[in-house]
Amino acid sequence: MGLLSRLIDLSDLALIDSDIQPDSVKVPRQGLVPGYSDGITALALPIVAYWTYSSFFHIMDVYRLAEGHRIHPTEEMLKKNRATQYEVVRDVIIQHIIQTITGFLAFSLDTQEYTGYENSEIWDLRQKVPSIIPTWLLYIGYWYLIPLVRISIGFVIIDTWQFTLHRFMHQHPFMYRHFHSRHHQLYVPYAYGALFNHPLEGLLLDTVGTGVASMAVKLSQRECIFLYTFSTMKTVDDHCGYSFSFDLFQRLFPNNSIYHDIHHQHFGIKYNYSQPFFTFWDRLFGTRFTGTDAYTDKNGKITLEGYHRFLMDRTSKRKEIAKEYHTQFHEISGSEDEEDSPENPINQKKKSQ
Repeated sequence: MGLLSRLIDLSDLALIDSDIQPDSVKVPRQGLVPGYSDGITALALPIVAYWTYSSFFHIMDVYRLAEGHRIHPTEEMLKKNRATQYEVVRDVIIQHIIQTITGFLAFSLDTQEYTGYENSEIWDLRQKVPSIIPTWLLYIGYWYLIPLVRISIGFVIIDTWQFTLHRFMHQHPFMYRHFHSRHHQLYVPYAYGALFNHPLEGLLLDTVGTGVASMAVKLSQRECIFLYTFSTMKTVDDHCGYSFSFDLFQRLFPNNSIYHDIHHQHFGIKYNYSQPFFTFWDRLFGTRFTGTDAYTDKNGKITLEGYHRFLMDRTSKRKEIAKEYHTQFHEISGSEDEEDSPENPINQKKKSQ
């Protein structure tokens, strides 16, 4: 009962088990952070979490503390990314300002939340539920399991929203060129670039998406704190550029830093649209990248070692193709100027992309 005693107020259980229904006296709910409403905390904490969590990875980047766990070498990140760090920080701050203003307007229209009626509602449940189910389980279900289910449904709604818009932006050249292409200036993702987006894309994809999810399942402001903060940290983790076996985000969810890194590469840009939690929409629509399937472990998971082997093998195959063409070109024409030839298989592949 040690853990249960931390989750349950025993005096509440006594009231719920009594023959007389506890009083239902509604009083305004006090904020989780003294002096601030839960709505304000739900807006502020994700931003604090974003910069705190991404700073953790940035320190590892700067001081090269975990190079063995990097998805791409540091040199590749510095060489291939087309957006400057200033541009990334600027655009993320702009998105945070937009989402704060939008969230503040939404919460200002929200009704006052109350407390003090919960024991009365659980008492009602106690009268309807068979006695074989203990009161403490009803209490846990009411306070923890039901909110967890609602939040989990919120995860699915966020995934559905983001997959739909993300895929739409890739399938329509105008949308990709004018909006989503900015995010793909980070060929090698890093943590604080997770929300490096065009402002309109950031508003529609992230801010509105999580807002729709919270309203659809009628989350309380306190539950919104968890949904918004958890989603933010998960997005940062997906772009962190590292793969750790002890990372809970990467262990709990099939959609992780490697899965999303594939989408940022040229060979995977038309795949792996799902984000940030699950991969079932990619599976249903046939947009899951399968090129790494031969490199998975016995559990069917692509590990960092397997992904590195895939990248090395892919590079080797491209070099072999280029070398073979180089030889054939010289045998036929004797010319050295084959780099821009339309017959070059590398150029043909680029053209098809």
